[in-house]
Amino acid sequence: MTTDDLAPALQGTALRLGYHGRTVVQEASLRLHAGEVTALVGPNGSGKSTLLRSLARLHRPDAGQVALTDCADALALSAQDFARRVTLLSQHRPTPSGVSVRDVVGYGRHPHRGRWRTQDPDGPRAVAWAMEVTGTTAMADRGADELSGGELQRVWLATCLAQDTRVLLLDEPTNHLDLRYQVEILDLVRDLADDHGVAVGVVLHDLDQAAAVADHVVLLRSGEVVGAGDPVDVLTSPALSETYGLRVDVVHDPVTGRLTTHPVGRHTTRTRARTPELAVAH
Repeated sequence: MTTDDLAPALQGTALRLGYHGRTVVQEASLRLHAGEVTALVGPNGSGKSTLLRSLARLHRPDAGQVALTDCADALALSAQDFARRVTLLSQHRPTPSGVSVRDVVGYGRHPHRGRWRTQDPDGPRAVAWAMEVTGTTAMADRGADELSGGELQRVWLATCLAQDTRVLLLDEPTNHLDLRYQVEILDLVRDLADDHGVAVGVVLHDLDQAAAVADHVVLLRSGEVVGAGDPVDVLTSPALSETYGLRVDVVHDPVTGRLTTHPVGRHTTRTRARTPELAVAH
């Protein structure tokens, strides 16, 4: 039995999404399974973030359905019940001022607190676990506004994990991060799926990152899903060249099997002559 035969943790079916009467995503369907990473890729304006936000109920569909394993109509759940099942790390979050990292991570427990926001017996354990998994325990007492971009992104991810959901949605989590932090975040995403059974849906701009981290890839162009499946089957040279409007070569490493993409522009393959002065050793 494959994962496609199992009930998805979160599923969007025939979703049509728009803004002010203008359709930006049409008839899009995707499934997120426990223990797997699904990456949404495509050019700017293709509908990736809008589709992800619809799965998080932040963009109500004009048509279609969002379902969870235990709820055929996720749109009918209360906000609190939905937040106990699904969490979203959005692109833009304001940096809290004068708040410790531990308290920021504790924000993730809000859906689990009682009516008077004091009853959360599992809170301390969940916060401690989230910080341990994300490597943020050592910075627990630091102010969130003292952190670098990569450190803060890990703190926000810890906040999502403290929410203790089985579905994690990430909107461009590596955007504007140094290479080291990009790799750390993607490694952590992979660990969450492999070691903790989390169903992950992530929007990525970098095709090579998507190929490296994802079990499944959804390729969008102009609001339509034009490919979905294994990265090797979806991220092909013809499909990417048509989607991005320029030649994209795809190379498969014969040893690791890793896929890399190479956009080809007018100067990409140009051989530059070395300047003699620069080649002289002193």
